[in-house]
Amino acid sequence: MALDVPYRSIPDMFLQRVAASPDSDAFAHPAPDDSGPVWLTWAQVGQRAKAIAAGLRGLGIGDEDRVAILANTRLDWIVADLGVMCAGGATTTVYPTTEPEEACFIIADSGSKVLIAENPTQAAKISGAELPALTHVVVIDGAADPAANPPQLTLAELEARGTEALAAEPDMIDNIAKEIGPERLATLIYTSGTTGRPKGVELLHGGWCWEAVAQADLGIMRADDLQYLWLPLSHSFGKTLVCGIIHVGLPTYVDGRVDKLIDLLGVVRPTLMCAAPRVFEKVYNKVVTNAQGEGGAKAKIFAWAVRVGKEKVALEQAGRPLPFGLKLRYGLAEKLVFSKLQARLGGRIRILVSGAAPLSKEIGEFFAAANLPISEGYGLTESSAANFVNRPGQLKIGTVGQPLGDLECRIDSDGEILLRGAPVMRGYHNLPEETANAFTEDGFFRTGDIGELDADGFLKITDRKKDLVKTSGGKYIAPSHIEGTFKAICPYTSQAVVIGQARNYCTMLVTLDPDAIVGWAAGGPLEGKSYAEIVASPEANAMVEGYVAELNSKLNRWETIKKFVILPRDLTIEDGEMTPSLKIKRRGVEANFRDEIEQMYAGTLAEI
Repeated sequence: MALDVPYRSIPDMFLQRVAASPDSDAFAHPAPDDSGPVWLTWAQVGQRAKAIAAGLRGLGIGDEDRVAILANTRLDWIVADLGVMCAGGATTTVYPTTEPEEACFIIADSGSKVLIAENPTQAAKISGAELPALTHVVVIDGAADPAANPPQLTLAELEARGTEALAAEPDMIDNIAKEIGPERLATLIYTSGTTGRPKGVELLHGGWCWEAVAQADLGIMRADDLQYLWLPLSHSFGKTLVCGIIHVGLPTYVDGRVDKLIDLLGVVRPTLMCAAPRVFEKVYNKVVTNAQGEGGAKAKIFAWAVRVGKEKVALEQAGRPLPFGLKLRYGLAEKLVFSKLQARLGGRIRILVSGAAPLSKEIGEFFAAANLPISEGYGLTESSAANFVNRPGQLKIGTVGQPLGDLECRIDSDGEILLRGAPVMRGYHNLPEETANAFTEDGFFRTGDIGELDADGFLKITDRKKDLVKTSGGKYIAPSHIEGTFKAICPYTSQAVVIGQARNYCTMLVTLDPDAIVGWAAGGPLEGKSYAEIVASPEANAMVEGYVAELNSKLNRWETIKKFVILPRDLTIEDGEMTPSLKIKRRGVEANFRDEIEQMYAGTLAEI
C-alpha cells in the first residue's frame, strides 16, 4: 500500500510543525559551560530559519540554487539547512574534515552560490580558489573578513538582514514554501566516486518527506522521547533523522562533539540515540575490559550475567517463552551488572539505533543481553539513508530489519540488493552516464551490497559487492564478517582490516583502542608507556595473537588469518582511511600501510 505523505516539501512539513506545536521543545544546544542543554521551542527555531531564508533571498538565492554548509554538527547547522530550503534553495553538504582541495571541488561542482562556514578556519579552505558561482561566505562563529573575496558576513548579520526583510514582507517565506513541490532538489550530498572524485547525490523534497513519515510509523521516534543527535549532519543518516524529528515533533539535543558523548549521556539522559557501530564497540570495549581488569569475584559475576543475558536473548530470538528460573536469574544479573551499563548511557534509553556501517552480531547480542537492544538499520546516501530497520519488540539480531514504508526491494541474480521507491535519488549531479549505470532498466537502484531476504522480509547484508575478496586460490571471502567477528572477540580492538585480494592467504591489519589498551597495560611492565610503545611490545602482540587464534577457530580454512600486524596508530578520517560516518576506506588503508602489508607476504606460505 502506498505511503501517505501529507507534505509537499521539507519547508511545508517544517512550517506545519511550527504551527502545530510552537511552544514545545524542539532542539537544544550545549550551554557554554556544559552545565546542560539549552532548549529552543519550535516557534524560536521557525523564527531563526525564516530569518536566514529571507537573508539568503537577499543574497540572490532562488529556486534550487545551492548553498554549501561546511560545519560540524550543531544547532546552527540545522537552522541554516532549514533556512536554505525555506528560501527555495538546496543544501550542499561538506564534511568539516574535508581537505581544502576536495571542499573546493564540491563547492565548484555543485555550483554553490553561498558558503556557510563554521568559522574563519573553515572559510579559509576556499581561499584563492576559482569559484565563479560563489558570491558570498557566511561565517557562523568568529568575525567576518571585510577584505575577503567573495565578501563575508556573519550568520548573525544574515539573520538580522532577514528579520528586517520579513518586517517589510511578513509572508515572504510562507509564499515561497507554497511553490516548492516534491520534485524539487533539496540536498546535494557528495559520496565517494570510482574515479576518486566524489559524486553529488541529488535528493529531492519528496524523498525526505517520505523518510519522515516512514520513520514515524516504526515506533522508534515518539514526541515524548528525548533524542541525542551527534551524527554528522553532512551525512544522509543525520539528515534523515532531522526529517523524522520535524514530522514527529521529537525534542532533540544536538551536539557533534564525539569526545564528549559518553560523559554527556548522563547529563542529557536521552531515551533515543542513533549511532554508528564504532560508538557501540567503544562502549562494549570499555565495559568488558573494566570487568576483566577488576578480576576476582566481580569478573566472574560479570561473565555469569552475560551468559544469563545471552541465554535470555537466544530464547527470545527463537520465539520461545522464558522459564521462571531464567527470569529470576536475569533480574539478578540486571541488578548486579546491566543496570550499571544502562546508567552509563543515561539510565533512560528506550531505543538504540545503529546504521552507517555493519554492526557485529556478537555486539548486538551483548547489548540485547544488557536490556539495551540495538535496532540495526540499513540504507545508502543514494536512497536517503533509512531503508530497512529492526522495529522495537521485533528484533532479529544479525539482520537490518524490514523495509520502511512502501519501499521495494529485490535481490538480483548475483545477490545484489536492488531498491526502488520515493527515497531513491534523482541521480548523480552532472554525471548522466554514472546515473544510468546505477539503475536497472525497470528503475531499481543498484546498491552494490550483497544480501538475503528471509521469509518475513528481514534483510541480511552479507557484504559489499565490490569489497568481496577473491584469493589467488579462487576462494571468495567477506572481509567485513571476519572483521566484525574479531572486534567482538577482542575487546581491545579499535579497527581490523582484512587483506587478501589476489593473495594466496589472508592477513589482517589491527589497531588497538587507546583507552582500552592503556587499561590493559596498567599494573604490568608496560604501565606508563606510550600507546606506540605498548602496541609495539611482544606482550601486546602475544595478546592479539591469542584472539586471532580464537577468530580462526570460527572461520573456514581459506578465511583464516595467517599473519597480522598491529599498526602504530589508529585509522583516521584525516589520513583518508575512514569516512566521516566511520566506515573503513580500504584503498586508503592499503595505500598508507603498503609496506606493512607487503612484509606479511614476504617469503612463502602454502597456498590455501
